[in-house]
Amino acid sequence: MAVPKKKTSKSKRDSRRAHWYRKAEIQAIKALALGKSVLTGKSNSFVYPTKEEEEGEGEEKEE
Repeated sequence: MAVPKKKTSKSKRDSRRAHWYRKAEIQAIKALALGKSVLTGKSNSFVYPTKEEEEGEGEEKEE
């Protein structure tokens, strides 16, 4: 089993942990912003089918 050669310092550990949490926080903010834009209908970066498109696709398949 692989083991570290030397003990990692507390400051290095805390720095890595803070960076990991910061990345998660940024992703959470982006996800919330995307959700808000989808709900308001102002989203340009997220493509999803609307009810009108779904109804139109169903009619085309029947023909």
